[in-house]
Order: sequence, then C-alpha cells, then structure tokens
Amino acid sequence: MATVAYLAILIALITALAMHRASLIGWAVGLSVAILAAQLGFFGGGNQFPPSSFTGIAVWLIPAVLALLAVPAIRRRLLIEPAFNLVRKILPRVSDTERQALDAGTVGFDAELFSGTPNWNKLHDLPAVTLTHEERAFLDGPTEELCRMANDWQIRFQKKEIPQEIWDFVAKNGFLGMLISKEHGGLGFSPQAQSLILGKISSRSPDVATIVMVPNSLGPGELIEKYGTPEQKSHYLPRLATGKEIPCFSLTGPTSGSDAATMRDIGRVERGMHDGNEVLGIRLNWDKRYITLGPKATLVGLAFRLFDPDNLLGKGDDIGITLALIPADHPGVEIGRRHLPSGSAFPNGPNWGKDVFIPLDWVIGGSERVGQGWRMLMECLAAGRAISLPSSATAGAKAMLRHTSAYARIRKQFGIPIARMDGIAQPLARIAESAYVNEAARGVTATSVTAGEKPSVISALMKYQTTERMRQAVNDAMDIHGGRAICDGPTNYLQAAYQMVPVGITVEGANILTRSLITFTQGALRSHPYLYREIQAAQNEDKKAGLKEFEDAFTSHISYSVSNVFGALFHNLTFGSFGETPLDSGPLAHWYRQLWRQSRNFALVADTAVATLGGGLKTRQMLTGRMADALSELYLLSCVLKRYEDDGSNEDDLPIVELAMRNGLHRFQTALNGAIENFPNPFARSFLSLAVFPFGVPYRPASDTLTRKVARAISEPGEVRDRLTRDIFISNDPDDPTGLLEATLARVIATEAAEKKLDKAIRAGTIRRYHGLNWFDEAAKAGVITAKEAEDLKEAEALVARAIAVDHFDPEEVKPNYKHADDTPGNDHTAEAAE
Repeated sequence: MATVAYLAILIALITALAMHRASLIGWAVGLSVAILAAQLGFFGGGNQFPPSSFTGIAVWLIPAVLALLAVPAIRRRLLIEPAFNLVRKILPRVSDTERQALDAGTVGFDAELFSGTPNWNKLHDLPAVTLTHEERAFLDGPTEELCRMANDWQIRFQKKEIPQEIWDFVAKNGFLGMLISKEHGGLGFSPQAQSLILGKISSRSPDVATIVMVPNSLGPGELIEKYGTPEQKSHYLPRLATGKEIPCFSLTGPTSGSDAATMRDIGRVERGMHDGNEVLGIRLNWDKRYITLGPKATLVGLAFRLFDPDNLLGKGDDIGITLALIPADHPGVEIGRRHLPSGSAFPNGPNWGKDVFIPLDWVIGGSERVGQGWRMLMECLAAGRAISLPSSATAGAKAMLRHTSAYARIRKQFGIPIARMDGIAQPLARIAESAYVNEAARGVTATSVTAGEKPSVISALMKYQTTERMRQAVNDAMDIHGGRAICDGPTNYLQAAYQMVPVGITVEGANILTRSLITFTQGALRSHPYLYREIQAAQNEDKKAGLKEFEDAFTSHISYSVSNVFGALFHNLTFGSFGETPLDSGPLAHWYRQLWRQSRNFALVADTAVATLGGGLKTRQMLTGRMADALSELYLLSCVLKRYEDDGSNEDDLPIVELAMRNGLHRFQTALNGAIENFPNPFARSFLSLAVFPFGVPYRPASDTLTRKVARAISEPGEVRDRLTRDIFISNDPDDPTGLLEATLARVIATEAAEKKLDKAIRAGTIRRYHGLNWFDEAAKAGVITAKEAEDLKEAEALVARAIAVDHFDPEEVKPNYKHADDTPGNDHTAEAAE
C-alpha cells in the first residue's frame, strides 16, 4: 500500500513538473526530494530505495544528470551541439519562396492553439463586430441600393455580363476604392466593413460581388497603397478609387498556378525606347490565364521573374519575382477573350505579351522593389485571403439559411411543413450550423485584420473551411428545394450560388492544396512556438550565432514537448475537467475546458508529427490535411464561443451553439484520430493513441433531438432566424423571388390556426380539396372557418403557389441566339403568369 501511495505521489510530482515546464534544476530538486523521502521511510511500509542497494544508488543518477545538464557549458557540449549539428545535416533548406511566405504574415490565435495552453484573453480582448457610423450608413444605403439594382437572371443568363449601370454605380459610390485610404481618394473602410459589404452584395449577386471584391483584394490598388512610389500613389490610387481605372492582377499562368517557382513569365533588364527617349527598362514576355476583370481592365498588374544578365541594377542576374503596372493599351499587351468560369458573368480571361518594353518606374515600388514581388504578394494575401472569400462564403451560407428555412416552412408534404420532417430537419440544421460558425469565425478574423494582423495560417484555413461549408450549405439547400432548385429561371434564387461555389473553392489557392499543403504544413512552422526559430538558427550562416539561437529554442522545445505529453494525458484522464476557462460557470465553461483539452492533444500530435517526419511532412499530405482540419475546428469553435458572448449570450441561441460544439468536436476527433492512425512510425502511433484517446474517442455528434430543436427554431420567424442571417440582403418585396418567400412565410404563420381547422375537416372528409373546387368557401359555408379566415387562407394559398412555382419558357427563348427582352421576375415565362 505504501508503495502504491509513493508511486501515486511520484507520478503527480512528475506530472506537475512537466506541465509547469520546470527548469532542469527544478526537476533535479524535485526528484531528489522524492528519492530522499522514500529512502528516509516517510511513506511507511519500508524503504522503497535502500541507500546501500544498487537501486538506491542508481536512482540518484537521474537528478545528478539533470543537475549537470543545468550547467550551460556541459549542456551545450553534451546535448545542444550534437543536436545542432544533426539538424543542420538533415534539415531541408527552406526555399526563398517558402521563407517569404512564412515571413509575410503574422501569427494570431493559431499560435495559442499550437501552444497547447491557449490564452483565452487574447481571443476575448478582440472587440465584437463593430462598424463606424459612416461604414454602417454605407452598408445600409448604397450597398442596399446596389443589391436592389442587381437582376441576377439578367446578369448571369441573359446578358452574361455586368450591366454598365452597375459598373457606373459602383464607381460613382466608391465601391472600387474601399481599401484605398481617404488621403488618396478612397473610402478607407476597415477590413470588417469591407467584409460585411462584400458579403451583403454576394448574398444578392455573386457576379456583382466579384467586380467589387477584386479591386479591394489582392491587386494593384492594395499593392500600390502599401508599396507604391509616391508618384504611383498620387497618379493611380485616385483613378482606381473612382473607377477611372479598372484593375486586374495577372499571376496565374498555364504552368504556374500554386507553384510560383515554375513561373515562366520573365522580364530582362535592358535599355530601350519609351515616349521617344532611351530609358532603363524591362523587356517582358508572359502568358497568363484565369485573370478576373482582365477583359474589362484598363490597368494590368503583372507578376514575372526578373533577370538582369548585364547587372545593370547591380543586384545580380536572377533578381526574382517582380510586380509591375502596365496600361492595357500599351503596345504589345494582348487582352484575350473571356473564360466562362462555371457559367458566371463576371469578366475573366487570359492576357499575354511578347517583347513588351516598359520603363523601370512601372515596377510597383520602383527599382527598390525589384525582386520583392513574392513577399509583397504573400503579405497582401495573408490579410486579403481572410476577408474576400470568407465574407462571400459566410453571406452565402446565411442566404441559404434564410431562403431555405422559409421554403421548408411554407412547403408542405404529407400534410405537414417539410421543415418538421426529420429528413429535412437534418440538412436544415446543418445549414444553420454553417451559417453560425462561418459568421462567428468571419467576425473574429476580420476584427483581427482590422487590428493590423496578417494571419497567414488563419486566413488559409478560413478560406478553405468557409467555402467548403458554403458548398455543403448550397447542396443542402438544393436538396431541400428539390425540383424548385434545379429548374433555372428568373425566380430561381439558388442557381447563382450553386454555379459560383466551384469558383470560390478554386481561387486564391485551391482548397485541395490549401488544406493539404499550406494550412498545417506552414502552420507547423509559423505557429509552432519553437520550430521556425530552430530552423532559422540551424540555417544561420554564422554557426556560432546560430548555435546560441538554437540552444534557447531547442531547450524550450524539449520542455514544451514534455509538457504536452503529460498535459495531454492528464487532461484526457480527467476528461478535461481541469482545463482552463475564462468563465467560472455557465453553459460555455464546459466547452472552453474541452477546447483547452483538445488544444493539448493537437499540440502533442503536431509536435510529434514534426519530430518524426521532419521535412517529409510535405509529402504526407493526407496526414497534414487531417491536421489542418483539426486545427480548423479548434479555431472555429473558439470563435463560436466568443460570438455567443459578443451577441449578448442570448439563451435562444444555446441550442445552435451546442449543436456546433458537439459536431465540431466530433469532426476534430475524427481528423486527429485519422492522423494518428496513419502515422508512419508505429511507436509514435501507439504512443499517441494511448496519450490522446486513453478511453477511446470521447465525443458523439449532436443528437437527433437537438437537431430537431435547431431546425424548428430557425424555420420560424423571429430573433433567432434574424440573428443568424443578419447583414445580408433581405427583400420584403413580394415581386422579388426572395421577398415573396418572406411575405409568404409571414402569411402562412398568420393563418396557421385557420389552416389547422381546415386540414382537420379535410381529413374527416367534410371538405374536399381538389382542383376545380373552392374548398375555402365550402369550409366557410360549413362553419369550419369564418369568411375572413377563408379569404386569408386564399391569399396564403396564392402566395405559396407563387413561391413554390418554377419557371418555364418558350422553346425559342432558351436557344443561344435568342434576343432577350428586359426580363424581370413575374414576366410571361414564370409559372404564375402561365397559370
């Protein structure tokens, strides 16, 4: 019994030393006290380590070795130098493009999750979603008006282009210069405002949103604002802000998509003629494709690899990726015909040039910025990727929820609203989850960017996660609408999103790549507390300085790793009961503890992956993809808890929060368990399984009861539905397809009591409901309902018929060369008019 007590105390001591990351001296002292106490018989039952025995002497070697290693010179000679030399030999060098990508952004809350001990205050210190009075007025004014102007059917089908009046409106009202400072003629809006404005437009017309998004994302405007010369800023920024210049940015080519190192677009420094004078410039040859706004652009931003064979700039031959601004009408510039990405209407197409000479001062930032193009792009992308596509994907999910919840409530089958059917409730609740989670993460991320962060890892996971959840939300909405969704026409409010989903999945880093090769692989370097410091130290040309830097990072890394092992095991054995939480009690405290617990697990698995796979991590893309999913869930769920508090802790939202937390933690454990089960090292695989899942996988997805509760909550008009779909375009015009849904939903709810009486009479056979019969008047005459109720039900029935109707066309009308009139919803090819 005494031995058991001693072992329990010893294990508790070791766990405490490890979790608190004690120093080597602390370990030596702690273990010495434990050994001495045992040898002095403090635990009774005899001496566990008799001093004269071999065991009694040998156990003192452990604290003795630790004490010796605490001496810097000894530690450096026996441990640090061998480790440093080994790492220098086996570590693959980080390429210039990788290094620039890693150095470009900043770390945010992702670093807290990688640490295994997240500081919740860093999340809570971020303010809730707020806009200035000017920004809110713009969202509620010009943005609302632009949404009302956009005729989706006309844009994406009849004309397949953005009408000129839309271009004129966005230019006149400053939409194209939201990120350009007021000093240079722009609106100077915050990233948070840009995100909400882009989202609102996206909820109405993805095509119109694209022409606003691109000038306010990675492109000439942002690049000039941040890196341009004073002359470039004063000339171009006011013209870009007012739409006098339409920009595009040409990065992707046939052979260089995600792999910039293979870029074949080149420039050579030489002297040439420009405006009648001989100047120092660049001779360019390029071939680009997939360039959004390209066919409409007046100003072409171009990325190319610059060479200087005669060393005219004094920077060597291969200078590196460089960015330049070229007027679209400059001699030699060829603007190609249009691509049709998923049948969308926004302008997109190729451009190319052969032997095009430009003066050196057309390089963005001038001659001082030659060769810095990739870093400039990555710095902009680290922030921009967190805003543009997450905003449209979030708004898309909210629009799917708004429209589908209304449709599922007014559409009946088997005598009940389909929203009440289990088969519909499940995808409906899934849409609600996507809308809530996406908005939670969008708000937190946009706030961090507004505060000056450039969260490269978070922006990558946000891009792929929000667009994937948007894809699922659109698919669920299509399934629930059934035939109403697949029959296209001017009253179809889902097709635009359905067509645009693959575009969002593909651009700014295809999701399949962003998930498997960027989020975790770069995150392990950028967000890990010590790994990148160790790599930088090992690659330091000054070996002496590198060794000093390596020692600090390496010893901290060892302490961190030991802490993760014991910390993960402790929190898993105690079911997360001792995880840190910013709340002492309440419904969220449990979830904060579980996220703390799983952050420990994630940090342990991530650190083990880095230690066992090293440079081979890049080739294990199925494993890194699962780790990216796990990291994503931790971040998104942290944002969910913050959103609930920022929204005022409305208890009506708790079922949605619980649904998101249960499903998210289940997805997290599935991803992490999948990564562990596929570790190539069998010892690491067995060790991690024991440490992370000592009792098996702990989480189950949300129950059917909870799923039904959420589906019912969001299919009824009220604050919950409004809160989940805020800041998107919501029409109340019954002549608008989505406004008709809102009007119909209100009328159906208002007449529900009368409808129940009528349905009861129909089931009893008192009233017959067939075409050709006026069952409302019959019910009124029979006293089933009043005359007023009969009239109200007639109105509701007519609205439902319009809302569920599908468009149909004259055969000539759908032929390619048909000349369309100015079609609007309610014209002669809608079902309503035909009937």
